[in-house]
Amino acid sequence: MSRKQQRGEATVEQLLDAALRVYAETGEQGLTVAAITRTSGVSLGSLYHHFGSIDGLLDALVDRWLGHLLGETLAALEHTRTARTGIRALVRAYLGFVQEHRDAARLLHSAHADRRAVADGRRLRDAREARVSPLVQWIQGYVERGELAPLEPPLIESLILGPVVGIARRWLSGIGDVDLDRAAVLLPERIWRAVAADHGTG
Repeated sequence: MSRKQQRGEATVEQLLDAALRVYAETGEQGLTVAAITRTSGVSLGSLYHHFGSIDGLLDALVDRWLGHLLGETLAALEHTRTARTGIRALVRAYLGFVQEHRDAARLLHSAHADRRAVADGRRLRDAREARVSPLVQWIQGYVERGELAPLEPPLIESLILGPVVGIARRWLSGIGDVDLDRAAVLLPERIWRAVAADHGTG
């Protein structure tokens, strides 16, 4: 990699890090060009060169942290040998990520991320297919082995992740009535009962 490319990557990282700091402090409404350039120390021209706009920067930030979240949850699955232990590991990894990276998790569960997913769902699906497919493959493998219910993988994925995302959103909202550590212990068994081929009796 040339020095110019290295400088470019460093600038991108500076802008992304600054954007998350500004988002954490002020929310989406505070993500302005002035705030990003002031916090990052990067010029306006560089911001537009690398991302095109504030929306482009925010989209890149979402993609960056989504990649981290998917990477951690998929890594957790690699160390399990059954669907049941896999669900437990995935739930704990997801909620652990939310606790450890609260600001990034707020962004991933934000109205902006939701609007983007709805408005650009097809492109996002295609772009993320390679990253998401390992989870789908993991589910399909256990459906074929008879451990998970014979349902379409996207449906099982929703049954597994839906409650986890719901709890994460509630905790991130600051209501204060959710204990993520307790949820990480209790949710996996409840989810297992919903997706197990034997309805969790085995």
